[in-house]
Amino acid sequence: MGKIYQVLEADHRAFIEQQPLFFVASAPLLPTGHINLSPKGLEAFRLLDDRTVTYLDLTGSGNETAAHLTENGRLTLMFCAFSGRPKILRLYCRGRVVTRLSHEWDEAVGCFPVQPGIRQVVIAEIESVQTSCGFGVPLMTFDRQRDQLTRWAESKSDEQLVDYRRSRNAVTLDGMLTPPTDR
Repeated sequence: MGKIYQVLEADHRAFIEQQPLFFVASAPLLPTGHINLSPKGLEAFRLLDDRTVTYLDLTGSGNETAAHLTENGRLTLMFCAFSGRPKILRLYCRGRVVTRLSHEWDEAVGCFPVQPGIRQVVIAEIESVQTSCGFGVPLMTFDRQRDQLTRWAESKSDEQLVDYRRSRNAVTLDGMLTPPTDR
């Protein structure tokens, strides 16, 4: 049986900091809209305090979460133990997107190491924390982070990345507009 908490406790924070992978889920208000679920890695997650977290969003094939957060702010983040004791931890949040066009940009992006292909930063205010057993999650060994996304972004100029975001990340699968990420 899962337990619900109002804030991140010390053991939650320690668990999150050990995970090389997390999942991001969002959805539009449209009843037939696509639910988006994305895995994230590359050390892109930070704990700001016991009610606030942030993650770095790199340029990729879609930008669904940004549109969903702009529309309704609903965001769920999930962490799973793939080694050691079984555990699943979910953060139910209200999220928002910070882009280069925001006065918060420098502070938000400053939480992370410089990486090629940075698209935006997501900041999430935790409404509740849920833990559950994770007994059904397989045991797996972490080898290393993949480097394909980093190499792809490094192969592009800043202009090419901006053009990619404007041409490939501006509209969701459901036809929703995403917030502009670049000047």
